[in-house]
Amino acid sequence: MVMAQTLFTSLKQLAPNCIIDVLAPAWSRPLLERMPEVSGAIAMPVGHGELALPKRWALAQQLRKQAYDEAYVLPNSLKSALIPAFAGIPLRVGWRGEMRFGLLNDIRLLDKERYPLMIERFIALAYDEDKALPTQLPRPHLQVDESALAALRDKFEIDLSRPVLALCPGAEFGPAKRWPEVHYQHVAQTMLERGWQVWLMGSDSDAGVGDSIATSIDGANAAFIRNLAGQTELSEAIDLLSMAAAVVSNDSGLMHISAALARPLVVVYGSTSPGFTPPLGDCVEVLSVPVDCGPCFQRECPRGDVKCLVELDPDRVVAALDKLVDTPVPEQA
Repeated sequence: MVMAQTLFTSLKQLAPNCIIDVLAPAWSRPLLERMPEVSGAIAMPVGHGELALPKRWALAQQLRKQAYDEAYVLPNSLKSALIPAFAGIPLRVGWRGEMRFGLLNDIRLLDKERYPLMIERFIALAYDEDKALPTQLPRPHLQVDESALAALRDKFEIDLSRPVLALCPGAEFGPAKRWPEVHYQHVAQTMLERGWQVWLMGSDSDAGVGDSIATSIDGANAAFIRNLAGQTELSEAIDLLSMAAAVVSNDSGLMHISAALARPLVVVYGSTSPGFTPPLGDCVEVLSVPVDCGPCFQRECPRGDVKCLVELDPDRVVAALDKLVDTPVPEQA
């Protein structure tokens, strides 16, 4: 959803007065509300993989009343093209995907070599099929809800006298994308000793690893590390990340959000590659370890040793942070 903003921006560049509504899962509304190009978010009433033709037909008849001129279908599934067709939207644009002839009437055949990046595939839909893309592609840029920041500081009793390092140790895709928690512990300990505070960010499923990292810190520094994983709504996580002086993340949704918030960002890659969906920011360091078996793009390591992540030394991440932000090493006594 973050990367889809590049299409919305492109459409606005081509037609500044166009009105863009986005049909998407309800969970994504906080992201869409941070995108100035989007006028409205429409909650998709059908779950992923669910056909539910009566629900799709009913929603399409509501959309028909809005008299949309164009629809851009980003997923490649046949099911995703049904609602725009049922709604009678005159122009329906998308990649061929699951042979969606008839459902789409501006159907494109994807040339993966011409468009290796996901954002290129999104942006290309805004242009005629034979049109070259701009040399400067738009990037995601999420707005911060400034009016909510004060309330958020009160709710979480936030003190920004120490710079914030946000650690994002989760990855919904699977364990082959998760840097070992012991490495995150090393980075947390190092930055705490330099006078930073550490926030652990993530979903409910990341709360356990967040607790493990937070409780590994003892002594005086324990007061300056907080596990916020599972404690925030997505809207709150976005605004909290905007306060971070730096972020360290796996290849995950929070990685893309951090990049779109223009946070200094270090990303550790394991089973995946930045060659398709890289973090799109000007202050980003991408780290990986070349291995003979990767990138494998598997949820779990086929070899069982997750060598690509285990051997990515945490001191490399600390050094990358030093390149991005001012993190002076304290003098030794």
